[in-house]
Amino acid sequence: MIEKEVGALFIPVSNIEKARDWYCDLLGIEPEGEIVHGHLYVIPMKNPQIVLDSKIYDPESIYKVPAFHFNSKNIEESYLEMKKKGIELTTDIQFGHYFNFKDSDGNHLMVCAC
Repeated sequence: MIEKEVGALFIPVSNIEKARDWYCDLLGIEPEGEIVHGHLYVIPMKNPQIVLDSKIYDPESIYKVPAFHFNSKNIEESYLEMKKKGIELTTDIQFGHYFNFKDSDGNHLMVCAC
């Protein structure tokens, strides 16, 4: 029987080491664990897990719209922090609640106030 939960989200990335470092910097964590099978890296976080996968990468496979969002307890602080890091922000804070950005491969992602 399929459970009512998501175990992992896969993100297509072109370079697994570069993506690992980019996401760990974004989340303020140190890279832990190994790159599996030369193309997979599981980001250490609460469920669902995020799995970076360079084997499924193709410029046509990147997220063109956010498939999920990262939670933030302070949306304004998160926005300013990402701006300082030079991350490509694709929207301003919308309705005081969320904003969108791109990762280093062009995947569209979201941060949302929780």
